[in-house]
Amino acid sequence: MKPDIHPNYAETTIKCACGHTVDVGSTRKDISVEICSKCHPFFTGKQKLVDTAGRIERFRKKYEKFQNKS
Repeated sequence: MKPDIHPNYAETTIKCACGHTVDVGSTRKDISVEICSKCHPFFTGKQKLVDTAGRIERFRKKYEKFQNKS
């Protein structure tokens, strides 16, 4: 390896918005993330509902004049 061209690799902490922390090695210091395996719905089995009904209704209302012509 060539000297003085590689970034410094050190111990750092990854902090999630839910409060979970993980100690890892990285070239960056103090990483913060919004979601991790402790709070992600895929890993927890809990589903968070997203209001898609309002979006669908707005789409239908916007394009109903095109549907009525045919």
